[in-house]
Amino acid sequence: MGKSLIIVESPAKAKTIKKFLGRNFDVEASSGHLVDLPSSKLGVDIENNFNPQYVVIKGKSKYLNQLKKAAKGAEKVYLASDPDREGEAIAWHIADKLDIRDKSLRILIHEITEKAVRDSIDHPTTLSQDRFEAQQARRILDRLVGYQVSPILWKKVRKGLSAGRVQSVALRLVVEREREIEAFKSEEYWTIESLLKRGEDAPESAFTAVLATYDGKKVSIDNGDDAKTIVDSVKNENFTVSSIERKERKKNALPPFITSTLQQEASRKLRFPVKKTMSIAQKLYEGIDLGSEGPVGLITYMRTDSVRISENALAEARELIQQTYGGEYLPEKANTYKVKKSAQDAHEAIRPTYVSKLPDSVKQYLSDDEYQLYKLIWQRFVASQMQPTIFDQTTLEITAGKGVFRATGSIVKFPGFSAVYLEGKEDEEEEKEKEEMRKLPDVSQGQELDLVNLEGKQHFTQPPPRFTESSLVKELEEKGIGRPSTYATILSTIQERQYVNMERKKLKPTLLGCSVSDLLIQGFPEIMDVQFTADMEDKLDNVEEGSINWIELLSGFYSGFSERLNNAQDSMKSLKRDGLPTDIKCDKCGADMIIKWGKKGEFLSCSKYPECKNAKAFEYDPDGNIKVIEQAEPVLREDIKCEKCGKPMLIKRSRRGEFLACSGYPDCKNAKAFELDPDGNIKIIEKEEPVLREDIKCEKCGKPMAERKGRYGRFLGCTGYPKCRNIKGLDENGNPVDPKANGKSGGKKKAAEQTDAPGENAG
Repeated sequence: MGKSLIIVESPAKAKTIKKFLGRNFDVEASSGHLVDLPSSKLGVDIENNFNPQYVVIKGKSKYLNQLKKAAKGAEKVYLASDPDREGEAIAWHIADKLDIRDKSLRILIHEITEKAVRDSIDHPTTLSQDRFEAQQARRILDRLVGYQVSPILWKKVRKGLSAGRVQSVALRLVVEREREIEAFKSEEYWTIESLLKRGEDAPESAFTAVLATYDGKKVSIDNGDDAKTIVDSVKNENFTVSSIERKERKKNALPPFITSTLQQEASRKLRFPVKKTMSIAQKLYEGIDLGSEGPVGLITYMRTDSVRISENALAEARELIQQTYGGEYLPEKANTYKVKKSAQDAHEAIRPTYVSKLPDSVKQYLSDDEYQLYKLIWQRFVASQMQPTIFDQTTLEITAGKGVFRATGSIVKFPGFSAVYLEGKEDEEEEKEKEEMRKLPDVSQGQELDLVNLEGKQHFTQPPPRFTESSLVKELEEKGIGRPSTYATILSTIQERQYVNMERKKLKPTLLGCSVSDLLIQGFPEIMDVQFTADMEDKLDNVEEGSINWIELLSGFYSGFSERLNNAQDSMKSLKRDGLPTDIKCDKCGADMIIKWGKKGEFLSCSKYPECKNAKAFEYDPDGNIKVIEQAEPVLREDIKCEKCGKPMLIKRSRRGEFLACSGYPDCKNAKAFELDPDGNIKIIEKEEPVLREDIKCEKCGKPMAERKGRYGRFLGCTGYPKCRNIKGLDENGNPVDPKANGKSGGKKKAAEQTDAPGENAG
């Protein structure tokens, strides 16, 4: 009997699975996608039913040849790429390239445990054409938009920009929120707050009660005079407890994580960017080396929008809760959660593969970030199967003359699931919850309270908050834009393109981002429409379900899109030419300055260019106003001569700091970095010559590597540069460190997470 071959995506996953299987199985990794649309051209034959022109990805031929060799002698080939659309496409392309359709079997591994792996082998399926076509349709849609709209942005604004079917809509949401904030008109309002205590209590135990009604009407105070009138009318009255309402309140456990809720919670509680969360989750799923146990997959598949849990996992969780926390924490029946109508229910929720592996028991094998994320997933899953938290909520009404003051407080009567897990909150929600969870003193109806303080407080209505990564993910999901698996790339792309900056953990659009969003809305209103984008997601789901033909979907989309493309070339405003107007005057000719974009970002340019070539760097002050950065005049150093031409050197300043430049520029372009010694004297930093490392060969071209020094430290660069641009990092001992593609172990590169050209994005 011949061996069987299992093909997975990442080497880490291959290593974990290999330990479960005997000598009759070989396990190989494709290292992600082997083929994709070409990066150098559109790669879609629009006239021929949108036929995709797939090519082998650069650098992937060696993996393809390795798989061909392994498959040649295999009796059976199991295609075990990830159980989603991307994984289906990888499996489909492998089967095609290896010409093994007749002997290949598809297996779906939702968790990398021995039982799950063996069960999948025992119950193989076939390749899903519908799922593959759904992925293919998405990929082509994103290619059509990215590769055809982005060049228009290059022409109208500057090179290096990108547009995308989902990316650009996400940007629009951020921009529109910012404009809501800018347009917001703050309104004044007042509250009347009393600080009260029982007679026997110390002043520091006083609690706050807020005026709820006055003269039988709900309080609405919009100025200080009215507030003072009310304060004066009640300050000498007796403050008497007129009503006590006590009731029991329950808060049910939250469901286990899906991709989007994990991204949101990791952002709130751990301050992880969405991209970082997905990278760490990938490692936990593929397998962590647990010493003598070897590699173990610690969590189930992390790209899912289903809250479904297997019966075995539920049984394990209930047993742990019974043994660890006691029977009072265990519901009579397992908690179940409603799966959203739009959810793809192929995968379980994100949970630990072995609930018995407590976070602290594996902590020694994990990095701090891995431990924190695993702990979060473990706690959320266990808590999801526990009893509700029960509160005793008390509402007091205190009468003083015509005024009725109200105070609400809660105490935990039974912790329930909160003994294990508390949900993170946005800053605004957290403050509100703190108020609600305060403890009120034990008082009786008719009891008089001592007034410690009474005052009117001025407030102003606040604009909606800027998006955080967490709240933007929530918004995208609620509006049906994109899929959770694409959110990490969307958020990183709009920041990398400098469309959005992170300020105090909030997303703020740049002027460039606002301008690009406006241009795209002008030129491509359908693509930038939120509902249109959400409807397209539903149609892609229908392709997977087999109810819509993928070619018909693309044809329907492209008929209107192609017309927009033709019109946009002429109709869209050119910021490259016209810039954005400002109220700043040119100090050389008096004309208006305009904002333009170059390779290094925004700058001010004279509107009379090329007649006047004045340009200025600028920054924004805290209020968002433009502040010109005056360029320091070069300082002539007669004592430092250029070693190339003998002329004195100048101290100049660039974005990277001060440097020495020859005063004979442009005839002599000699420049030197320098530093100051302890006495303040200039010390020239001579450029180090590369050190040849014959012991380390370039894995791409076979030439020796050379050790060099760059801005961020020492590194290895191929001596075949510029034909071969391969580089490697160096650790503190001077040993090479292979960079991990996309921040994921095994170098897995999902097409849904690729931006393989400036004009293409996920989604």
